[in-house]
Order: sequence, then C-alpha cells, then structure tokens
Amino acid sequence: MQPSSVETINAVLPSALRSFDPREVPVIGVDSALPAIAPEQLSARALRARFAKPPVWAPELRHEPRMTDRAPAQAAVLVPIVMRAEPTILLTERTTHLSTHSGQVAFPGGRVDPEDANIAAAALREAWEEVGLSAEYIEILGCLPTYTTITAFIVTPVVALVRPDFELAINPYEVAEAFEVPFSYLMNPANHRRHALVGEDLKSREWFSMPYQDGEHERYVWGATAGMLRNLYRFLSA
Repeated sequence: MQPSSVETINAVLPSALRSFDPREVPVIGVDSALPAIAPEQLSARALRARFAKPPVWAPELRHEPRMTDRAPAQAAVLVPIVMRAEPTILLTERTTHLSTHSGQVAFPGGRVDPEDANIAAAALREAWEEVGLSAEYIEILGCLPTYTTITAFIVTPVVALVRPDFELAINPYEVAEAFEVPFSYLMNPANHRRHALVGEDLKSREWFSMPYQDGEHERYVWGATAGMLRNLYRFLSA
C-alpha cells in the first residue's frame, strides 16, 4: 500500500483536486543540466559503501502541502533495487477499483503496524503482502529521511538490494501489476519533470514526474514516489 495516499486523494483533498489528471498539469521544467548518476555508482558494491558511510547531504523534498485534517501516521515503503545486469527499481501499479490511490504507481509499502518490530520490518511485511517478495531475497541498505505526504503520512523509504531470482505473487486486490524501471533512467535528472498546480480554492502544489515508456505502456511515476526517488538521486549524487 503506498502511503503517499493511503487515504484516497478523492476522499481527503479539496474538490478541485479530486478528478485532476497529473499528466495534464503543465511541465514547468526538466533538470537536464544536472548530472546523471554514473553506472558504476549503481552497483551493489557502490551502494553498500554509500549507505555504510553516508555523505553530508540534504534531501530536496521533505513535506508536501498538507491538505487534510487527519492525524499524522507513520508509514514505510520499500525501495527495491533489483540487481540485474542493469539494475532496476521494482514498482507496482495499484488496482483501479480501490478507494485509495487507485491506478497509481507506487513502492510496496503502507502504514506501520503496532506489531512491526521497526520501520524496515514494516516495509518488508508490506512487500510480502502486496507482491509476495520474500525477505530472503532482500538486503536492507538503510533508510532515507522521512517524506510527509499531503495526506499526513510520515513515510520512511527503506532502500534495499534485491536478488533477481525471486518470484512474485501479486495480491490482486491491491496490485494490478508489478514492473521494473531501469535504475539508471530514474537516476538521470534529464528524466525528472517538474509540474505546478495552482487553483483559487487550494494551495499551490509542485511535484516531479518520471514517466517511463515500457513498450506500449507508459509507467507514470509521479508525486510522492517520484519525490522519494529524487531524494535518492540527491543522496547518491552528494
């Protein structure tokens, strides 16, 4: 469950945002002037070293404009880096019938339960429940700073390496599809598009999108998911 909208946008946001299509919101910039992360920095060895001795850095995005009165809640997502010959990020597309964040691209994740031993345990549990990704294939590297969403979820991204010989078992109630996007694509700011939305009865909001053309399908990564990937880029480029 992606806590970027664990309570549906339709349920908790102003009416002006309830039916908008993020693809139709103007692009106000593309960060092609920023350097891409070099391929050697995306190797398992380099990623382990980076998380073992983190650089001095600051996340670019921490808080989305708050648009709900609900009490804040802790949540966790797994950022699964699949260590193929060309590493990828495993993402999901939510089922369209759900009342919460239907059809959105997401990391596996959701609310932290009282039974979870820690944040990493919550992310591992959600990955197992949503897509059947077993912890035996996962090596936790560390966590990025929290990202607070418009629906007041305080999300901790748990970054992990994933052995590529896994087999998924999709939970069809929550997940329509699981897919992978090249890690190098997501870590190249030339693919990071900035959007801005302003309306008379709502706060202005800006976000990133990272649309990826996967054959005939456009994988539209945006909002909190793109924001956390942007912070991962900043961490790796520091």
